[in-house]
Amino acid sequence: MDVSCFASVAETANLNFWKHTHRQPLHYWIKKMASTIFRSLHSHPFLFHPTALIRRKDAILYCTMRSAQTQTATQEKVKPQVKVSPHGTQSKALEKASKDYEAVIGIETHVQLNTLTKAFCSCPYNYGSPPNTSVCPICMGLPGALPVLNLKVIESAVKVGLALNCKLSLNSKFDRKQYFYPDLPKGYQISQFDVPIATSGYIDLDLPLEFGGGHRKFGITRVHMEEDAGKLLHSEGGSYSQESTFLFVLTINIVLLLISYKRVDLNRAGVPLLEIVSEPDMRNGIEAAEYAAELQRLVRYLGVSNGNMQEGSLRCDVNVSVRPIGQLQFGTKVEIKNLNSFSSVSRAIDYEISRQVLLHSEGQDKEIVQETRLWEEGAQKTVTMRKKEGLADYRYFPEPDLPGVFLTTDYVDGIRNSLPELPETKRRRYEKMGLSMQDVLFLANDMNVAEFFDTTITKGADVKLATNWIMGDIAAYMKNEKLTINEIKLTPQELAELIASIKDGTISGKIGKEILFELLAKGGTVKGLIEAKDLVQIVDPSEIEKWVEKVLSENPKQLEQYRGGKTKLQGYFAGQVMKLSKGKANPGLLNKILLEKLNAKS
Repeated sequence: MDVSCFASVAETANLNFWKHTHRQPLHYWIKKMASTIFRSLHSHPFLFHPTALIRRKDAILYCTMRSAQTQTATQEKVKPQVKVSPHGTQSKALEKASKDYEAVIGIETHVQLNTLTKAFCSCPYNYGSPPNTSVCPICMGLPGALPVLNLKVIESAVKVGLALNCKLSLNSKFDRKQYFYPDLPKGYQISQFDVPIATSGYIDLDLPLEFGGGHRKFGITRVHMEEDAGKLLHSEGGSYSQESTFLFVLTINIVLLLISYKRVDLNRAGVPLLEIVSEPDMRNGIEAAEYAAELQRLVRYLGVSNGNMQEGSLRCDVNVSVRPIGQLQFGTKVEIKNLNSFSSVSRAIDYEISRQVLLHSEGQDKEIVQETRLWEEGAQKTVTMRKKEGLADYRYFPEPDLPGVFLTTDYVDGIRNSLPELPETKRRRYEKMGLSMQDVLFLANDMNVAEFFDTTITKGADVKLATNWIMGDIAAYMKNEKLTINEIKLTPQELAELIASIKDGTISGKIGKEILFELLAKGGTVKGLIEAKDLVQIVDPSEIEKWVEKVLSENPKQLEQYRGGKTKLQGYFAGQVMKLSKGKANPGLLNKILLEKLNAKS
């Protein structure tokens, strides 16, 4: 599908709408712009004609853009995809060739900050809001509207820079990144270019045991602040008809743009982002996915973002190249977009590595060009989206409407001292507590789970027992009920009390589980439930002995079989005694008395 657009430089237009001191609804601006552009069209008539060129004639700028899907389809027809088959001869040849090459992977991660308002205006941003309900002249890019920096963006950037062990730039600035796209109303993005706020850092992580385990350290090239663009709405019916049009101002020269077939939602325009650029230190899809997952953990621990990939709060663009093992020079870099989960990051990278290795092995390495490719989840492959732009295309220059960003050492030290315990530090602390790496990774993965665990320990609970309960029955309950640990009724105090009650023999482990599920679903206290349901464990030997004798007398056949050599029947007898005692018999005392009776001479 083509997206036709045009703009008119209306030097004589009488546009007074940006002078209004109060905020007007979006349809007000649209009507104003529509009347202007149609007056311009009356003075400069022309015919719409699809073209891939951009021309300027009689103050009219006209161009045709194609959507990514159309470009992909066209390019697929021109050049067939390299097929990476998982089976057969090709797979064996690919596996053999892969041993001669190594992948070089870097990731650009965009983190959407959870500030109350946008980066340069007072508009709020709430995911899922109706289109164009959180906009103003600033984030719409209207002429004369000046940006004002949200200081929370600076604070979040400093937090992330410190957490990533970066060197902070005490004096940095904003720049304009020039490019044309319908969802970028100003015609440029406010970003940072040559003086980012943080550089030269690193991040530590531990690979899960199912992926081989081990510690990894990946370099961070830079962290910089920027604003987000809007969002194109590709309708499939309903109110967003493909016949509808949307107008908005593109540049300070009052260039107006008419977009056919699609609408633009500018709610997200101006939302603050941090772009985190890694060093090309990763070598496979698993390492890259775990790097992205660690960044998600980090920003959640810091409280600067929710990191939800499904909402676009954390987006990863992956750069992949391959080179012969031993070669220092990098191969041709390919960027992959449309990665909306950590598993898709891993699978897309592994596919792209296989595609490039196959081209190398077949002597077609010149077919690998610097480009942007899309990951198609359904087809499980990457496809060409567009040729990659170079830095010169963006024509960076300092943002004239914003002052420089100057940090003091006192300001930085204040933020440093306020940082919470980060995932890497927490994992090392848990290791020193004697927990296995599997336990460590589970507990530290979620900040709220880690806090629940830490609080339980401070209440006196045994470390390993608390870990087992949280990773076992509590985790299973949360998964089945689709709840977070903050949504369950059980408190750390009561979990510690429950563990202590089992450990000192007040209740059995079986009774403990019954109490646990009651606490998870309804809340309450351990002591209260024990008293209300008369669940105190029976430790009187004479009473347990009576139950044992009763069970043995009622099961003479099984007793004879046991004494004939079937000693596994001990578990059967123990179960019957527990049933008789309603689970309240002390297990240790029960087994001791039972063995004495079973082995006694008849």
